[in-house]
Amino acid sequence: MIDGGEIKVTTPLSLEFRERASAGDRLLITGRLVTARDQAHRRLVEALEKGERLPLELKGEIIYYAGPTPAPPGKAAGSVGPTTSSRMDPYTPRLAAEGIAACIGKGPRSPEAKRALAENGVLYLVGIGGAAALLGSRVRALRLLAYEDLGPEAVYELEVEDFPVLVAYDLKGGDVFAHLARW
Repeated sequence: MIDGGEIKVTTPLSLEFRERASAGDRLLITGRLVTARDQAHRRLVEALEKGERLPLELKGEIIYYAGPTPAPPGKAAGSVGPTTSSRMDPYTPRLAAEGIAACIGKGPRSPEAKRALAENGVLYLVGIGGAAALLGSRVRALRLLAYEDLGPEAVYELEVEDFPVLVAYDLKGGDVFAHLARW
């Protein structure tokens, strides 16, 4: 059901909340997000496959497919817009199995990624493409966590306040992209 409600949430996102959320809900997230793009995803999955310890605990995290730009004077972060999620699809089943709570990107996902998210209780959220400066203004603090050599594609912790996202895939089978396709 696409109900379009707006909900303020604080991380971590409980399973109870994730089970209640519906495709189309507008969320304002306050708390911790972890950024990771293509190369960070590749490294995380390679480490898991080798049985290595990860540089961060993934259970309960919200992974934001973004790479923050350098912060202008007086700001915690520069622009921090979502990247195309389908580029993370090859890594999604493995990271979803690690217990992440949600991921944020833009655009629809492959059937395999969508299935892995649903099977592991992971919400798929979409950020506002083209609004990277606005999203950056919602970042209160930024800290490097891993893979510094990747520059803006390294893994960062973001502390955010009222960070706007839309629930794209819920845990009940709701799909905002399917709804929009009927317009």
